[in-house]
Amino acid sequence: MNKLFIYTTLIVLIVLNYSCKTTKNNINKVITKKDTIINVVQSINDSVKAVESIVKKFNAHYIDFKTFNAKIKVDYEDSKGKQPDITANVRIIKDSAIWISLSATFLNVEVFRIYVNKDSIILLNKQQKEVQYRSLDYLQEVTEIPFDYKTLQDLLIGNPIFLDSTIVAFKKTNEATLLSSLGNYFKHLVSLSNDNYLLMHSKLDDIDISRSRTAALTYSGYENKDGINFSTHREITVSEKNKLDIQLNYKSYDFNKELSVPFNVPKNYKRK
Repeated sequence: MNKLFIYTTLIVLIVLNYSCKTTKNNINKVITKKDTIINVVQSINDSVKAVESIVKKFNAHYIDFKTFNAKIKVDYEDSKGKQPDITANVRIIKDSAIWISLSATFLNVEVFRIYVNKDSIILLNKQQKEVQYRSLDYLQEVTEIPFDYKTLQDLLIGNPIFLDSTIVAFKKTNEATLLSSLGNYFKHLVSLSNDNYLLMHSKLDDIDISRSRTAALTYSGYENKDGINFSTHREITVSEKNKLDIQLNYKSYDFNKELSVPFNVPKNYKRK
């Protein structure tokens, strides 16, 4: 919303509130009210500048990259209980392809290989020798979150997801700086560290009041590598009808190295 419109509206409301009580004999009171208006406007102006400064510092941590390569230990728990640990090898070519190999940690045997582009997903079940071709909507079916390619990419990289550029509220506490935004899908409360405004926590609540969909993401274990502040430990909780808990521990990672994303479907694989 335009700042001038906010200021003007505020001034009009204050003036209308007091105008009926103003007479020729209360000049001192009018002066006092005028000063109050100026102080209120100045306070709003200071708050707007404070938010702009915080957002600018926060945006400076946004990870821009060409390629990304990582090895991740994945702990996974759903409504059926704790699942076997998985090791994920991830390769990303920005805005083009996401390549993921999933192995059972205790056996060190590849179980699934996944290829994601902006339109579709290919899923290889290496144990059953099956292949699935799905649209990107499959991500939404599995996670019950409106994922698109960029959202998945940002999630793996560590950039904020579903954060609208319009900040509707902010608050600074002893523990964190809080920013609140309102988007198409979620109300989003973001917690930033007070010292350098790194992303610490995201809380997403569904805009649709008929649903109880929520998601919470925690970012910790920050390292600075080649000037990039990177969270090496993430905790993700998604709940609606069912609850899903995921922990991502990044054992190694690199940005902007030469890499390829080979993905071949063996001829003997059955299409499911």
